[in-house]
This record gives sequence, structure tokens and C-alpha cells, in this order.
Amino acid sequence: MELPFIVATLTRRGLLAPGRPIRVASQLNALRTWGWSLAGELRQAAARDPDRIAVIDDQGTELTYADLLERSLRLARALRAGLGVAPGDRIGVFGRNHPGLVETIVAATLLGADAVLINTGLSPAQLTTVAEEQRLRVLVHDDEFAERLLGLPADLHRVDERAREELIRTALPGQLDPPERDGRIIVLTSGTTGTPKGARRPTPTGFGPLVAIIDRIPLHVRDRVMIAAPVFHTWGYAALQVCLALRATIVLHRRFDPAATLDALVRHRCQALFAVPVMLQRLMEVPPPDPRPPLKIVAVSGSALPGGLPSAFMDRYGDVLYNLYGSTEASWASIAVPADLRHAPTTAGRPPHGTRLAILDDDGRPVPAGQVGRVFVGNEMLFEGYTSGADRERHDGLLDTGDLGRLDADGRLFVDGRADDMIVSGGENVFPAEVENLLAQLPQVREAAVVGVPDPEYGQRLAAFLGLYPGETLDADAVREYVRHYLARFSVPRDVVFVKYLPRNATGKVLTGELRDYITG
Repeated sequence: MELPFIVATLTRRGLLAPGRPIRVASQLNALRTWGWSLAGELRQAAARDPDRIAVIDDQGTELTYADLLERSLRLARALRAGLGVAPGDRIGVFGRNHPGLVETIVAATLLGADAVLINTGLSPAQLTTVAEEQRLRVLVHDDEFAERLLGLPADLHRVDERAREELIRTALPGQLDPPERDGRIIVLTSGTTGTPKGARRPTPTGFGPLVAIIDRIPLHVRDRVMIAAPVFHTWGYAALQVCLALRATIVLHRRFDPAATLDALVRHRCQALFAVPVMLQRLMEVPPPDPRPPLKIVAVSGSALPGGLPSAFMDRYGDVLYNLYGSTEASWASIAVPADLRHAPTTAGRPPHGTRLAILDDDGRPVPAGQVGRVFVGNEMLFEGYTSGADRERHDGLLDTGDLGRLDADGRLFVDGRADDMIVSGGENVFPAEVENLLAQLPQVREAAVVGVPDPEYGQRLAAFLGLYPGETLDADAVREYVRHYLARFSVPRDVVFVKYLPRNATGKVLTGELRDYITG
């Protein structure tokens, strides 16, 4: 990324504002010594703004940047001295959004250990498999998950919340130098079916990744930000990285509740919210507070935005919505800003500065604008491969996202769905996401999911699952007629099932396997 662009963006966002010389020098030395790992980001923030509130939890407890760094250092020293954690070891982090989770991840990176961020929705069997496949040395977990640990290997050290506090309290003094190797962050793939894979996240080597995001999503130094997206998810973790780099005040709640979230946004005067799309749907189901939260940015990622949601949300809260399309493996591919979403609510936007995006056919050749192909992306933060040694297909430095999509004449990306979600019904290619977006625009529909299921006559057919708003009714034949009016006949769902709620994992993604099982038995 070009230096003038980096400097201009950092200046616009307040990162190059003058400060006390001794603190600026200490900040720069922290980055020079510790790099752009989470440990380095926290150290530079504590050096520049030690007394600024870093984290506020749902009990109202506040930690300054100096406090957060000191507690992380003490935990790191205790893990090294008491449990023998060394560079290259792996620490499982199994918890919800709260300061202790942040302290544990930072402590791991301070030691050069790999932090494995574990989805809180995993079953006991999945958790056992993850512990074995990732070769965990230590598992730091929230108390509420104790019963899920019964099948874990006996030699795995387990640290609950009380034990973590005791390690911090009793840590012996000592020096922590930069480790001989950088600790990696290992994010587990979504895991809507089977056991999720571990994806190794690279450590940033400079300002490029931060600049790519904040150029399009206008966050500023010292903003007050609520991270509602789970930090164990790529998007929640990315939000944490950005917030530490910007020396933001971060609000964390262990569980997402729409009314409590809106109250916290007002009470803590948050200018930004990081969330996943289903959270926006839930926020729209409760009355807006008075006064409204002072939001300038609502940044979402993790799954597709339902077609009618962007306009409805911005009509209520202003043109503040930003949608990042990416994945655990690709980090980011494109970002839609409010103007994009007003013009085309289902767009994934355009690639940010320094990102390459291509729509390729099966032979790796670019396809014309408007034609569907495979989505490939290149940026500074492509994953380093799965911990199993496997990788995704790459072509000329670009990574296969596994999605199908198309570019319009203005360069905006539209994602048609996962390549393995596309079905062939009676010889026709059908994209469930297209039907899903259409159904989501019905005023009675609260949430919609469309999946392909086996069909003895056509090979495959579509099944639609609809959750309605309280008091609303819809007829299955009316739903089919609605789709038939806008789309081709082969896109009409043969099955229309009304449900109270769609089954979702902890990051809000719909569990399509459970929906297929409902139809196929």
C-alpha cells in the first residue's frame, strides 16, 4: 500500500495527531519492539493513553488501558511460571465477550503462544475434537461452560474464571521480553456442520490492514465502540484489533440482548457498533430509544444482509450502515458504504484500497460484468492455511472464497451464495440466496432461509423456511405466487415451512443442515 495513502488516512482518522513527546516516543517504541500483534497494539495504546478507559463490561466495570495491560502481563507471567506455557504452545479461549477474554488473548500473544478462539456454540463432542486436533496445552473458559468440558483430555490444563483471577492476583514480578516467535490467532470456521477447522490468521506487518478498513469505515481515534459480534468470530476479533489500534473505549456484553444493547449505546455514548446481521434484525424488533444512540457507524459482517433490512435500519437510525463481506480465510473482500446500500441494498460493495477482487470461471478466466462466477480475493491478511495443513484454492495470488458472485457496471459486488449451495433443478442453476432476499422483503417476514433439498423428479428443489412477525399470517400458496411473479418458475420453492425461529449458530449463521433434515427426515 502506498505511503502517501497510509499517511493521509491515518491523519484523517486522528492517528497522527500530536501528543506528549515522551508518550508518542513510548508508543512508537512499543510498535517497533512488539509489532502489530494484539500485544503490540495494547502496548502502544497503553503507552499513549494509559488513563483512557479501554473496556467497559455489562456490569459497568471499567478498566483503563494501563489496567488492561497490567492484568494481561500478570496473566502471561502466571501462565508461563505456573503452567509452563511457552512460545508455540496453544491456548484455547472459550468464552463470551468480556474483559477476561481480551486479557487471555493478549497474554497468549505476549508469550508467543497461539490463541485458539473457540465458538461458544460447540457441542461437548465438537469441543473435545477441537482440543485434540488443535493440541491445546491450556483451556481458559467461562464458568458457564464447565459441563461441556467433561470429555476433554485429562492432561489439558483448565482455567476457569476464578482460577484466572487467582493467576492474575498471585503472579510473580518479572520481565516479559518479545517472544522468539509471534503467537498466531487461530480462528475456527463457522462450523454449521461437523467440526470447524482451525484457520491460522497472519499477524499484520504494518498499518496497511488497519488503513484498508478505516478508509472505508470512518472510525476515529478514541471513539466509543460497542463490539456485539462475538470476539471468537473473525469479525468480532477484527473489531477488537481495530479498536485497540485506535485507542477506543470498548463496550462488551457477554450476551446480546437488543434492548440492553440499545440502552448501552445510549448510556455509554457509543459512536460505533460492530455486529452481525441477525443482531440488526433483533434491534429492529424493539422500539428505538429516546434519545437515539449517537451512532455514526454500524458495521456488520459474517453473513448476508437480508434484502429489506439495510433500508429499514437506516430509515430508523440514519445512514450509518457499513457491510463488510469477507471470511475467516479471506479476511475482507469488499465493503458497502451507506450510499451503496441505499442504491442497491443487497450489494457487498467495492474492494477497499489495496484489495484485489476478481470473478473467475472454472478455468480461472475473468467473466464479464453481470455474469456469475467464482469470487477470488487478494489482500494483506489472507489466512496462512488450516492447522490441518490443508489450504484453499489460490489463483495468481488470489484466494477462492468459495462463493459465487458478480460485479455490476459500477464495480459493486453482489454475492449469490456459496458455490456448494447452488442447486440444479430440472437442469437449471438456482441460487437460494436470490429467493431468500426476495422473501425477506415481504412485510410479514421476520427472517427467511431457502435451501436445496433432494427431489425425485427434478434432482433438487427449493424449500423456504419463514419466520413471521408476531400476529402476522401468510399462506404458502401466496408465497409461491409472490416468487413466481418476480423470478423464473424453477426458483419457486416447492416447500414453504413456517417456523418460530430459524436455527442459528453462535455467530448468527443459519444451520441449513437442520433445515434440510426437517424436509428429508
